[in-house]
Amino acid sequence: MTQRQRLGYLGPVGTYSEEAAQRYAQWQQGEPIDLVPFSTIAGCLEALAIAQLDLALVPSENSVEGSVNSTLDSLWRLDTLHIQYAFDLPILHAFVAQTPRLEEIRTVYSHPQALGQCQRWLQHMLPHAQQCPVASTADGLQYVAQSATVGAIASVRAAQLHQLPIVATNIQDLADNCTRFWVVSRQQGNGWPTSSSTHTSIAFSLKANQPGALLKVLQLFSDRQINLSRIESRPSKRALGDYLFFVDLEVNGQPAIVAECLEAVAAVTDVLKIFGSYQFLPLGVS
Repeated sequence: MTQRQRLGYLGPVGTYSEEAAQRYAQWQQGEPIDLVPFSTIAGCLEALAIAQLDLALVPSENSVEGSVNSTLDSLWRLDTLHIQYAFDLPILHAFVAQTPRLEEIRTVYSHPQALGQCQRWLQHMLPHAQQCPVASTADGLQYVAQSATVGAIASVRAAQLHQLPIVATNIQDLADNCTRFWVVSRQQGNGWPTSSSTHTSIAFSLKANQPGALLKVLQLFSDRQINLSRIESRPSKRALGDYLFFVDLEVNGQPAIVAECLEAVAAVTDVLKIFGSYQFLPLGVS
């Protein structure tokens, strides 16, 4: 009998993460998968690290609001995880409330990323309402059910599951708003690219905060014609002004060159962590 895999995601039921998890489970035809909701991204990845899960599906970046910091920080902190796949999911937000009279709405609940993705609509339609962040888009709907002066930003599906009225749809600032998701497993190999890899994600800290230190690392990629599709800094949480650098790079059919470059990067950085090499799945948008 085939053992069922346990795939964790940011819950509860009705979140965009659940929709992404369902798409991945459907893609894995013949592989029985149980979807397990978690209240936080960090908690989901921690459960994976200690083998309570077989896989975790987590958001990594949004086209409007940028990177999901909890995902990046958790991958840096947990040394036993590797990204296996990535895909982009269109994110279409709806405003949910018991009344269509927006002047009566006093509070709007949603995940911080969703609130950020709908700022133009909120400022134009609900400038008087207080914006309150919650753990997930679906979490905000419980407050809508309790009060006619409360609204929430969530998916149409989540509103339907909670049997709550949808006042407006497609309220996101950009029509092509999308979120990138990573499918993460416990470590398999060193995470370096193979012939099937299209991208590699890494993070590193510098040996010293001095002029040219970051340039020395970036030059290694430039010399080998390796394109960086994303680079950003995050506080290291060790001292003010001390940073980690997160990089996504394109393999472009040259895994050996990328692997050699990563060896060179390891030699000139303080800590190099390879989050994994992976390919994009055709599950959302290309």
